[in-house]
Amino acid sequence: MTISYFCFGYVAWIFFSWFYRYLATVRGLNLKSSAFYSMLPFLAMAAACPLGGFISDRLIKVRGARFGRCGVAVVGMGLAAIFIAFGSQVDNTRLASVFLAGGAGALYLSQSSFWSVTAGIAGPSSGSVSGFMNMGAQIGGFVTASLTPVIGDRFGWTAAFLVAAAFCAVGAVAWLTVNPEASLVESRDVLGAPLATRETIVAGSSKG
Repeated sequence: MTISYFCFGYVAWIFFSWFYRYLATVRGLNLKSSAFYSMLPFLAMAAACPLGGFISDRLIKVRGARFGRCGVAVVGMGLAAIFIAFGSQVDNTRLASVFLAGGAGALYLSQSSFWSVTAGIAGPSSGSVSGFMNMGAQIGGFVTASLTPVIGDRFGWTAAFLVAAAFCAVGAVAWLTVNPEASLVESRDVLGAPLATRETIVAGSSKG
């Protein structure tokens, strides 16, 4: 999940850091148009984030946690890869902006899965586990702040967005290895002792 959230952070921070400049300097939009179209990814994120959580909760009731949590994350990040790869190569600037914004929205469909799964598998340690996972996203943001303009200058901004699409694909694949029903917390009985320990104590008492 940390690997996937690294990929998530890498892509998300492209929109936070570089999308406006991309529209203005690479796509050639004027100030007013750049401001308008650079707003679209954030509107898409705001709409898709709660929508992803809603869909995930509904699917869990029908198909279980793996489909509801992991499936939504895989589909969201997979769609983001497609939208971003396609949008980066569309000649029409305004249409490209819409597709790229769609990629940002699709990316944020997966957002709820990250936090709900960490809370589910970590129990009382969810703060530590989710914090570690979130570190992955922050590292991804750090990397994209430096790497994306380098790729854009040397190979073109289409290549920079294709790299982002590849990270989305990696993040989607990483979710296939996640078991949302696993537990990182040792099971304990009502007396607070680990179950394995309690069973050993009980067995020993019976023998005595």
